[in-house]
Amino acid sequence: MMIEVKPEIRPDESLDTFYRGRILVLQRKNGFRFSVDAPLLADFIQTKEGDEILELGTGCGIISLLLSVRPFRRIVALEVQPGLAGLARRNVILNNLEGRLTIVQKDFKHYHPHHKFDVVFSNPPYIKKNSGFLSPSEERNIAKHELLCSLEEILSCAKNFLKESGSVYFIFPAIRRQEFESSLGNLGLKLKTSRLVYPRENEQPNFFLAECSFSAETTQVVPPLILFGPDGRYTQEAEEIFSGRHKD
Repeated sequence: MMIEVKPEIRPDESLDTFYRGRILVLQRKNGFRFSVDAPLLADFIQTKEGDEILELGTGCGIISLLLSVRPFRRIVALEVQPGLAGLARRNVILNNLEGRLTIVQKDFKHYHPHHKFDVVFSNPPYIKKNSGFLSPSEERNIAKHELLCSLEEILSCAKNFLKESGSVYFIFPAIRRQEFESSLGNLGLKLKTSRLVYPRENEQPNFFLAECSFSAETTQVVPPLILFGPDGRYTQEAEEIFSGRHKD
């Protein structure tokens, strides 16, 4: 009889649960830790049976892990940082996703698959190079700042990896939306679906969600997502997203 061996929680790690305990995620206590943008992007991505999916920059694997409750054939998740790639592999084992989710420690600029993908997605670094404040943690800096890649490089690679009929998904700061859409147009990609994310009503949006494709004729604008209500609690839709509403 085979004995199943699960990854141990190391002293510098925390174990978090998502989607009402269906997804387990190891994270570093003092390294890069994902935030609310990860489940927002996971909820926004549309998948179907048979989809081959590629993630650019998986970190600890959180978005691909959250997508595991959805239909698809296989996810390949790229991560340039060896430490985070190793953590993501342990999260794959922890959630019994071997065979469906593969972690590849690779700079996506040097990744050369033998086929294209139905879905490509990324939660890329938000802070432009030579702006913002660097952290003492190199892991955080690479994840949050455009130190190893630029927005244009991410969009260009995503385009090259995408099937003609496919879709690519991003979440990005609302303050950089014009730059994002300009870069998108320069590459020949079109904005298919967009959605703004607001912390609260009557405040400025902090994120936008984007689905892009080669052939979109018009852009579908989804009503905005409001995260917090007047009482300071998550809105009903935000709660549904964080609970993994696609499988409830």
